[in-house]
Amino acid sequence: MKIILALRFTALTIIMLVSQPLVAADRFADVTIKTQQVGENVYMLQGAGGNIGVTSGADGTLIIDDQFAPLAGRIENALKALGGDRPRIVLNTHYHGDHVGGNAEFGRTGVIIAHDNVRARLLSQDQLSDSALPLVTFADSVTIHFNGDELALIHLPQGHTDGDIMVWFKQANVLHMGDQLFNGAFPYIDMRSGGSIDGYISNLRQVIRDMPNDITIIPGHGPLADMTAVAHCLKVIEDTRRIVVDGIEAGKDDAAIAADLSDYTDWAQGFIRMNRWIGIVRADHAQRGALE
Repeated sequence: MKIILALRFTALTIIMLVSQPLVAADRFADVTIKTQQVGENVYMLQGAGGNIGVTSGADGTLIIDDQFAPLAGRIENALKALGGDRPRIVLNTHYHGDHVGGNAEFGRTGVIIAHDNVRARLLSQDQLSDSALPLVTFADSVTIHFNGDELALIHLPQGHTDGDIMVWFKQANVLHMGDQLFNGAFPYIDMRSGGSIDGYISNLRQVIRDMPNDITIIPGHGPLADMTAVAHCLKVIEDTRRIVVDGIEAGKDDAAIAADLSDYTDWAQGFIRMNRWIGIVRADHAQRGALE
């Protein structure tokens, strides 16, 4: 009997080990890459993870972010459908896996460019291939001349993380904001990676101050946006933070604070549900208090 039980346990273990990669792969089985033109030679690709920006033309193909690793082949097919090829240049808006998962594949043949802190954080990850690492990094800003456009890469400090950038296509009048904009949804503030609500707010104000009013915006998540959407996002973050902080100081629990936020339920989307947004504001408020 012991032998039979041992054999059954071994067989079950083998099945579980074999099936684990299949379960992981199935997560992306139904994902399709959708393409939308947003400017001259500039496109947005949507699949799973962060929105991808693309320029394709005489100089080749440049992409901004590359979603999850299992989608690399589908992303490449979408680029070919635009008349492009494997990207010569890959820009990372920050280091989170839903934006840089394809680095290892596309970095084999293209040059990855990112903020200094992105490379530093990726270097700290185990079992990451060299091809996934940015080869070119910068501290504040850098300019790329590509496909007849001038792309300004601008650091957005201590907002979503400490290594976020936005990419401004000056001729096409398009701005990729990465996760410095979750269009119509509460943002994720990664405080363990140097993010803060104050920084996020400051960065949104910078965009409103410095970018053209008629610019088309590719957000990190959500549909295409414009400056009105950025201003609305800023107001929602400021208003809801004030409500949460007032609730905290009044000694309210999360359920009571959530009730006070009932006008903002539509903003609780994806993995940032209302309780998680309240938790982010609580943690940020505590951190600010500790620094004062």
